[in-house]
Amino acid sequence: MTDASAVPPRPRTSDSVPDGMALLRGRMLIQSRPTLVKKVAGQIAPSLSGLILCGESAARTAQRMRRDEGYSGVLLADPARYESEPATEEAPFPENEPAGFFMNDPLEVSLSRQRAAGVTAPITPTGYIQAEDSDALRAAVRRMVELGDPSVIFAVPVDVAWLRNEESTRQLIGFLQMVRGPKAIMLGGQMDPLARYAKAVAHLRMLIAEVPDAALVRADLAAFGALASGALFTAFGGSSGLRHIVAPGEKAQTSRKGGGGPTAPHVLHPELMDFYLGDNLADKYGGAPAPICECYACEGRSLDIFTSNHAPLPAQAAAHNIAVLMGWLRDLCAIPAGTERERWWHNRCRSAVDQYPLVNATLRQPGAFKVPEQLNRWALAAPDSARAALEAPHAQHTR
Repeated sequence: MTDASAVPPRPRTSDSVPDGMALLRGRMLIQSRPTLVKKVAGQIAPSLSGLILCGESAARTAQRMRRDEGYSGVLLADPARYESEPATEEAPFPENEPAGFFMNDPLEVSLSRQRAAGVTAPITPTGYIQAEDSDALRAAVRRMVELGDPSVIFAVPVDVAWLRNEESTRQLIGFLQMVRGPKAIMLGGQMDPLARYAKAVAHLRMLIAEVPDAALVRADLAAFGALASGALFTAFGGSSGLRHIVAPGEKAQTSRKGGGGPTAPHVLHPELMDFYLGDNLADKYGGAPAPICECYACEGRSLDIFTSNHAPLPAQAAAHNIAVLMGWLRDLCAIPAGTERERWWHNRCRSAVDQYPLVNATLRQPGAFKVPEQLNRWALAAPDSARAALEAPHAQHTR
């Protein structure tokens, strides 16, 4: 039998903007596993950021943070069903209960548990939407339209192949425009999904521009690019596995030779806008002076010190990463929304790309650092006004 007390009634909604959405607007959250949340919770800027806990225990951890630890910041609990289950036409929000345990509706149960935990807004437990599986996407959208609750964040974990060309991107946009309230896009694919297709970054910007209240979560650099392009909110993954989705059943690929787990924490190189394993970063600099970081977590420490996973280095590296990201976020949020923000992000990416040959020349190693493909594409994705300014001197020269 169904225990009615386990599924509290969904609160009534109105046409006004829900309080949760007002709190989320314009923020870049940090996405974290519940077991690692203490490493990042104290580093975020409360007025500009917040937390997304990710996984089956996310709601329980959120409830403990609210009830026992007094956490009052923006807090979401992503059930992350897409990590283990695909969405299907029959079950876009897959069941996650023990065999023989019957409840009314997996979607309603998940949303109710999140609300009971005290989250800022609940997130749907959507399964992973495979490339070209329009039937599963249509079923999820239909259920959201039936729900009709703009206080619910519709998780949209899609394979990045949906952004491979304009036709499939337009189809995705058309579906998402049918849903009221926020849509949290999450991109699936190995390594760096946005690097797979030449126009994926441009199509992501198109989606953000044309879908009302579109957000981008479980992201990397794209979290800043999407926020600059007008996303409702974004979320940067606090660890490499939380910056994209690996499709259910697939093993995560890695660039590490010989496989195995990382031997040192990932460290964000601010000038180059990319993450490197700490021991790899130290090897690249070798006898040359490594950059000194002035973020509020490092306060003058060298970037080549994070050479192992022995305490306290992982915690210090995590604090450094979040501190640098929060610095970028403060800079971005200080700029008026719109074209000026897009121009700021474009210029920052171009400047980072220009740093690579300079750093390599200093190290006398031409191939020491290679520009990530996604960074290249953001550097090329100039807003219309910036593109016109760049083309103007060339046009005058050719007259």
